[in-house]
Amino acid sequence: MGTLANEQIAERLRESAWRHEGNAIVRDLEFQDFKQAMAFVNRVAEEAERANHHPDILVHGWNKVRLELSTHSEGGLTPADFEMAGRIDGLI
Repeated sequence: MGTLANEQIAERLRESAWRHEGNAIVRDLEFQDFKQAMAFVNRVAEEAERANHHPDILVHGWNKVRLELSTHSEGGLTPADFEMAGRIDGLI
């Protein structure tokens, strides 16, 4: 598959709520309460299973979710990460 160059990553992130951190793209979300945060995490989990591409998910505070996407087997970002980010954006 191959990893993307920094210029390619920057182009794909233009006008996006995701940001580039290290070898990942990251998005932070805040919900009204814990129940809504967990419902969103469960929807992400279902979509990740369908796509067979799984983000790192951190639930913190009581209503915050941090998502990180990276293709660990490739050691960086690939088109699959941006495709999964788009799927996640569609769940918001």
